[in-house]
Amino acid sequence: MEYRFSEDIKFVRELLGISQSELADMIGVEQVTVSRCETGKTVASGETLEKLYSFAFDKNVRINKLKEMLLRDNLSTSEKILFHGAKGEIDGAIDIRRGRANNDFGQGFYAGESYEQALSFVAGFDNSSVYYLSFNDSGLKCKRYEVNQDWMMTIAYYREKLREYEEHPYIKELVAESRDCDYIIAPIADNRMFQIINSFINGEITDEQCRHCLAATNLGMQYIFISDRAASKLSVRERCYIAQNERKSSRQVKADEAKLGEDKVKLARIEYRGKGLYIDEILG
Repeated sequence: MEYRFSEDIKFVRELLGISQSELADMIGVEQVTVSRCETGKTVASGETLEKLYSFAFDKNVRINKLKEMLLRDNLSTSEKILFHGAKGEIDGAIDIRRGRANNDFGQGFYAGESYEQALSFVAGFDNSSVYYLSFNDSGLKCKRYEVNQDWMMTIAYYREKLREYEEHPYIKELVAESRDCDYIIAPIADNRMFQIINSFINGEITDEQCRHCLAATNLGMQYIFISDRAASKLSVRERCYIAQNERKSSRQVKADEAKLGEDKVKLARIEYRGKGLYIDEILG
């Protein structure tokens, strides 16, 4: 899927109140290039894409965020807008079998609830982009998780940290429940959060400490599509270009939030020390 560059270049011009020739001068291209790109007669080069989108970001024109807001204003009752950060390009139909088996909830197609959330996971990859998806949840079975013991244990299982307990009745029940649905809605567990879960699995902290530490590092909710039926209810609305300056800004925001989260985790470890159960007490 190509970027909607012809729409975006006109969008930027009109928001800033500038002519084609003025924009051309500002981003360092010929006026005819702007004209032909805006009418769709020319497919923009990678260099022209970067010039336009980085210029817009510098001018505080948040194209992708504005599009998200507009999309949310025109949703039907059963429709949701979701966001997928891709390191490359989505080629063809959405395939639930392309994901890794050791993701948070195993193999499936993962999406998030906001543009910034999706961007934060792929901002460090040069050829990445964010896709806007339309999802109609009518007639589908959903399994929803909160930050609790079941969620922690399920993620630990799929991330291959519970091998010695995989035949335990509790774990087998959790795994069965995680697949008795079409799609899952659950808190995101990035690598930073998984380190906390791993501390619990290794017997370093209790379930109570782990839960409160994880709640302190909330990253939002993710959707995991695990059935073909659910995937068939997803459609790609748009592919969004990410300029280098926007990538850099996203990485800095993530770093700032990580530092704050680390401090909150330290406080949670102290506050809930000695409270709750260790993993061997739960699964012993």
